[in-house]
Amino acid sequence: MPGLFDGTPLERPVTCDRCNKPHAACTCPRDRATGRVVDPKDQPLRIRREQRRGKFVTVITGFAPRSSTNNDLPDLLKQLKSKLATGGTLDDSGPTIELQGDHGDRLVEHFKALGYPAKPSGG
Repeated sequence: MPGLFDGTPLERPVTCDRCNKPHAACTCPRDRATGRVVDPKDQPLRIRREQRRGKFVTVITGFAPRSSTNNDLPDLLKQLKSKLATGGTLDDSGPTIELQGDHGDRLVEHFKALGYPAKPSGG
């Protein structure tokens, strides 16, 4: 994508609308298909509890697909694992986050504070 005044001495790189950094240095989460910045309010998260082999797993779904260069989910997973003192993994098929244990109520509150419209799912 060419920048403003491309090919002239006044040329400026195209910058991100949210962070005002050039697109090459931008780390904002972007939609894989359109390249638009994905806001938390546009991602309705669902938080559910599953039982696997007798143990509980909390599964968070509803994240918009991220591009490979602008993916904030590994950092979010690290933050959640530290906050909840538990293990977890990132499943790229969804993308979904899986955390060991039953943390549904705390996660709903945490994601609402971050600006996500999070709801518990299931029974």
